[in-house]
Amino acid sequence: MDTIVAFDFDGTITRKDTLLEFIKFAKGNIAFYTGFCFYMPILLAYKLGLYPNWKVKQKIFTYFFRGTSLVDFNKLCNDFFLERGRNLIYLSAVDKIRKHLEQHDKVMIISASIENWVEPFARYLGIDYILCTQVETDLNGILTGAFLTSNCYGAEKVKRLVTFFPDRKSYYLIVYGDSKGDRELLAYADEKYYKLFQ
Repeated sequence: MDTIVAFDFDGTITRKDTLLEFIKFAKGNIAFYTGFCFYMPILLAYKLGLYPNWKVKQKIFTYFFRGTSLVDFNKLCNDFFLERGRNLIYLSAVDKIRKHLEQHDKVMIISASIENWVEPFARYLGIDYILCTQVETDLNGILTGAFLTSNCYGAEKVKRLVTFFPDRKSYYLIVYGDSKGDRELLAYADEKYYKLFQ
């Protein structure tokens, strides 16, 4: 029987929310705080449970990145990892990932974060499988600001995992998570770890 190990990304592998860190890196602090002030009513509604997570994320991503070419966006993602990525990673998470890889487990990152900036982290960590939120581009390779896939959060994480590995009886599932967005995936696991890397 195979062992599949699914790691959440933000707050599990990394110390901080990479969406926020990436926006600061790509746009600068002034643009970051200006944008978030503009969306403060929606952010407050989200905190009060009146506005869904995916809509908040979609609006913020659209505000900052709609109209960016995919080539430029991918360069930003790679530069973000090269300049700031390693300092964001929990060393204890790196050790755990390496142990699983040494045991020949199938290790994946499954996250609501954008695939484009998770991929350089995954490559550095030696992880081949990435299930994340994907961005939409138009025919000219320009980001529309929309997501090509559903936001990979909550129940969507289980759905994406099952699509990728459909025969649940054929593998033992270990999950590492840290937030309510991981609850369904943690419940689906044979073995689970919550907020292990602190």
